Amino acid sequence: MTRIMAKEMKGTRITANCVAPGPVATELFFEGKTDETIKRMADACPLGRLGETKDISQLVGFLVSDAGEWINGQIMRANGGFVV
Repeated sequence: MTRIMAKEMKGTRITANCVAPGPVATELFFEGKTDETIKRMADACPLGRLGETKDISQLVGFLVSDAGEWINGQIMRANGGFVV
């Protein structure tokens, strides 16, 4: 859908991208998970931690700035290298 939107917006200077975050330390993420599950997910990440909201917001900030105008039709995986 991201690529289709990018093509549909041709000529408007509007870009369409998708941010696909990995596990991020938020109330919603922690809800219903045991400490063991959370630790296992953090350990599965090469960076050894869960993401933080700033990790995602900085990427979104870049994409909506003038510096990100050449990024279009992409899925940006902001997951610290986390693989299921």
